[in-house]
Amino acid sequence: MKAILKIGSLVMVAILAVFALTACSKEDPLEKVKLAEVTRSIFYAPLYVALEQGYFEKEGLDVELTTTWGGDKTMTTLLSDGADIALVGSETSIYVDAQGATDPVINFAQLTKTDGTFLVSREKIDDFDWEMLKDSTFLGQRKGGMPQMVGEFVLKKHGIDPHIDLELIQNIDFGNIPNAFASGTGDFVQLFEPTASVFEKEGKGHIVASFGEESGHVPYTTFMAKQSYMDKHPETVENFVRALHKAQEWVEKADAEEIAKVVAPYFEDSDLDTLAVVVERYRSQGSFAKDMKLTKEGWDNLQAIMDEAGELPEKVDYEKLVNTSIVEKGMK
Repeated sequence: MKAILKIGSLVMVAILAVFALTACSKEDPLEKVKLAEVTRSIFYAPLYVALEQGYFEKEGLDVELTTTWGGDKTMTTLLSDGADIALVGSETSIYVDAQGATDPVINFAQLTKTDGTFLVSREKIDDFDWEMLKDSTFLGQRKGGMPQMVGEFVLKKHGIDPHIDLELIQNIDFGNIPNAFASGTGDFVQLFEPTASVFEKEGKGHIVASFGEESGHVPYTTFMAKQSYMDKHPETVENFVRALHKAQEWVEKADAEEIAKVVAPYFEDSDLDTLAVVVERYRSQGSFAKDMKLTKEGWDNLQAIMDEAGELPEKVDYEKLVNTSIVEKGMK
């Protein structure tokens, strides 16, 4: 009798095990999304929070992040299907449109709404004035990219013609600009964080101004995808935005030190104190686009900056390359 009971118990355990395995196998697998970011920066803290805090997984997504180092390379990766979604400046979608693309690149969510660069001087300046840039050597960003266009826009705002009043260097590859300055090139340089703060901490330079504070709101870095991808994967894009919105909310409320700990794995060469300072600097100047909606005002400001820099191929209607319905659905 005991043998029969024992066998019965074993059979029951086996049945339960099979049931459990069957239940697990019926769970929907995470959907793979290939994401290309234009650079690695604390400027994109909400994205790294979404990855580290598991917000994407909760929305059924397995996001694979690649850093492509430069707007042109990022857009090439997107157009060649090396990425499903790109995080890059909105100006790149305008360049693609100007080339007569039959599958336009659509901006569907905004991550940052100000410029993310800072003006760093080689020498310590206690009372900085933009006039000090005249007759200096200025190590700028890549021609045609948002950092460089915003840089020129701000300089002109302060009465400085970047092509006449100073020596402008903009032929250095995006990823090598910090090394060029550290090696002795330029009196001033335009840098993203955390590099700017790291340079300051190491005595290689000194932050004297914020291009983000000077330029106003622009769709500086947005998430975009080809129209064909959005048509085929509407729920994927919506879930992607929903996860990011949760991350934006968390970043808005969390302590800078806590945010620094979460994003630290993406910045192994930076200490937690530096990361916390940078996070608070970006948050205090309103860089993180917590509403994620690319506004017409921001789009018009973007094109005004491009036009001022002589880089606007032709004006593009807001409705043609911007889709706000995804954010509107994802934030509900």
